[in-house]
Amino acid sequence: MNVPGYSTTATKLCESRAGRVARALACLALSGALSSTGGAWGAGVPAKTSATAATIAEGTILHLRLQTTVSTMTSKKGQPVAAVIAREVIAQGGVAVPVGATLKGSIEKCSNPSQADERAELLLNFTELDIPGEGNLKLSGHVSGVGNARETLLADGTIVGVLKTEAPVTLLGGVLQKLGDSNPTIAKEIQKQKIGEVNTAIDLPAGTDLQFTLAQPLSVPQLVSVASSKRLPSDLSAFLASFLSEAPQRSVSKDNKPGDPINLIVVGRSQEIAQAFRQAGWSEPKRRDGQSILETARAVMNNEGYGAAPISDLYVYQHKQDLAFEKMLNTFNKRHHLRLWQTPAHAPDGRPVWVGAATHDTGLDIHPGVVSHATDPDLDDERDQVNADFASTQAAVELVARPNPLTSGMTATGGAWHTDGRLLVIDLKPGASADTASK
Repeated sequence: MNVPGYSTTATKLCESRAGRVARALACLALSGALSSTGGAWGAGVPAKTSATAATIAEGTILHLRLQTTVSTMTSKKGQPVAAVIAREVIAQGGVAVPVGATLKGSIEKCSNPSQADERAELLLNFTELDIPGEGNLKLSGHVSGVGNARETLLADGTIVGVLKTEAPVTLLGGVLQKLGDSNPTIAKEIQKQKIGEVNTAIDLPAGTDLQFTLAQPLSVPQLVSVASSKRLPSDLSAFLASFLSEAPQRSVSKDNKPGDPINLIVVGRSQEIAQAFRQAGWSEPKRRDGQSILETARAVMNNEGYGAAPISDLYVYQHKQDLAFEKMLNTFNKRHHLRLWQTPAHAPDGRPVWVGAATHDTGLDIHPGVVSHATDPDLDDERDQVNADFASTQAAVELVARPNPLTSGMTATGGAWHTDGRLLVIDLKPGASADTASK
């Protein structure tokens, strides 16, 4: 979520083509119904099993993390692919599918365009689910979403690529040519930044977030209990209960307009935090300067990602964010991003305590006087995303409530948001690291 004026250069380039891509997650509400509640919520590891069988309903969305790098430029039909469960699936009071369970399948369709008016197509077909201790289960469904992708999806899960003519640079091609002809320095910079070199292939690196919707009910032989060893220490829980009674609920812009709601707490030192997020696949934004503005312009014009794009400043405790991280795939328009502010408080063991705000940019929001990112109104889903990236680490991760929480409101640019008001606490214990990026 950004405030007006966050990048004048980028927004001017975007104004002629907003390029909103429809989100193909018609069953999103089902995923919310299957999220865990309280306790070690998504942070545990399989500990013991129950003899209770469970059935996961048709239409349930499984959140996956791709393990196999796939590209329409280099991959072939029939090539095996694998992904892991990134968010545990709760059914009938227990964990039906734990984090780290593996989906296996193959590439059913893979084509790269040979003509300018042809689109790349990619279809991943997952047919088996391997749950540790339970063996392989047959499953039926289709990919229903690719996190932060510029591509669209067909009803059968086929991922459909973009055309070069859909990139904003195509609309500005004549202008760029004239600028280059009139000024050799500008022409050299355009070439150096590869502005106009639009890659229309579908490239999904290992670590790409996917959603997979079940086409048939999935029977699981037994539920999995979750170890509680990664819950917050009792002294930290007691401290947070007191801390949250007076902690700020929202960030603000420089001119004191309401910003993003606070939905994270991180306990740890700055170096540990930066390392953990980097290993989890998040990048640190660049400072806004000439080079980062050029990179942003290139990403916008070529319709591609820039994982170090600058973000706007928001304030808590009268200072702007101390740390920030973002996670992007292949378009500037969509990204996970969060800000962290160090608080005056310290945990019982002396480590710094940080509050944070995580939001998901889903496109461009253009209306009179404002050009900014539109954001997903479901803040809890973005909180779940952060949790998923830390679920297989040694960090203690737990949801906590606060007194009189904010549950709905409007962004600084007029968008609505809603949440259950709880905060995700990440306790980076010594030696804890996020090792899920390679999964």
